[in-house]
Amino acid sequence: MSATRDLIERYYAAFNAKDSEQMLACLSEDVAHDINQSARQVGLAAFRSFLAHMDTHYREQARELVVLENGDGGRAAAEFVIHGEYLQQDGDLPGASGQRYELPVGAFFEVQDSKITRVTNYYNLAEWIRQIEPVGSAKEQIGG
Repeated sequence: MSATRDLIERYYAAFNAKDSEQMLACLSEDVAHDINQSARQVGLAAFRSFLAHMDTHYREQARELVVLENGDGGRAAAEFVIHGEYLQQDGDLPGASGQRYELPVGAFFEVQDSKITRVTNYYNLAEWIRQIEPVGSAKEQIGG
C-alpha cells in the first residue's frame, strides 16, 4: 500500500472511531478544508472547530471506502457512503430528531510531506434534505 493511500485510510479510520486528534494528526498545520456548499477554511484550529461542530449535530460513519491516487501520491480521491444520524438542528437546515441518512460522498485530497494539505468534500445536499425531512412536509405537500 502506498503512503498516501495509507494516510487517507488512517484519516477515515480515525473519523469512524470519533478520534479527532488522530484525524488532525493526518493534516498539515495550514490544511485547506473545502466544506460542501460552504467556504474554504484554513488551518488546524478551524478544522478542530469544524469537527466539534459536526460532533454536536451529526453521528456519522464512512463505509465502503475506496481510495484512488495519482502517480506521485500528491493527490488522492476517496469515495464512500456516509451513514449518519442527524442529532441537533444545524443552522438554517431542517430540524433534527435523530433522522437517519445514507449518501455517497466524494472527497479530494492534496498531500505533501506525508500530511494532508487539502480536503474537499462533495455530496448531494438536496438528497440529504430529502432523506431527513419528514414525510408529508409542507414542501412535499406543495410539490416542492
